[in-house]
Amino acid sequence: FEGTRKLRHWFLATWEVTSQKYGASALGIQRTLGLGIYETAWAWLHTLRRAMARPDRDQLFGDVEANETYLGEEAPDIKGRRVINRAIVVIAVAMTEAKIARIRLRHVPNVNATSLQGLVVDTVTPGSLIHTDGWQGYATIAAKGFRHRVTVTRTSDQPAHTPFPGVHRVASLLKRWRPGTHHGAISKEPLPDSLDEFTFRFNRRTSQARGLLFYRLLSQAVRTAHSDIDALILDTGRGRPGRRRAPRGDADHNR
Repeated sequence: FEGTRKLRHWFLATWEVTSQKYGASALGIQRTLGLGIYETAWAWLHTLRRAMARPDRDQLFGDVEANETYLGEEAPDIKGRRVINRAIVVIAVAMTEAKIARIRLRHVPNVNATSLQGLVVDTVTPGSLIHTDGWQGYATIAAKGFRHRVTVTRTSDQPAHTPFPGVHRVASLLKRWRPGTHHGAISKEPLPDSLDEFTFRFNRRTSQARGLLFYRLLSQAVRTAHSDIDALILDTGRGRPGRRRAPRGDADHNR
């Protein structure tokens, strides 16, 4: 909110974002606030999305499922964990008495050990039990200070969602939410902001008070570093600074 003259508009934008069950759009914010310039609403939406992830947020602990999922459609001749057009998202799910507690998500460039284990190391308390499949990218996670349980799904008679109910539930909801909010557009650059929004909403899914979500996001926003429109365009990779309209191809623009 640094330097803003429209604090009331920021409050209204924050309420618009937190009151939408399946995610807000920049066009919706523009209409609600009566903004004449779409790029202002677009920048505000991305600023609020970035505020949804606190740098000092609590780590997951206990029993944690970890696996990756893929967003988007791939060419029919691409098999297994290879990707060209799809985006890879690592999912960590803390389970409590066979129920999902909280989650963490991260977009990664590949499925090697550095990419897959990085989310666990950064977001899970050491000593927790990490449950993964038999993929080699997870093989050395115990050396990072975690207990490791492996279930090889490829040779199992059980469907994959049976040993990993949390991960598969989150992956299913993420794939349904992404098209619903962003028209299925998979743009790898701004994806981290979208994943932060999904995580923020999912971890507060049982909240019955919209006002509490509004307060939580507002309190996090005032502690988030200011980014102007040019910086946001550069960071999201969706255009060139100085353009007087929202970057082309932004899925929110066509909602």
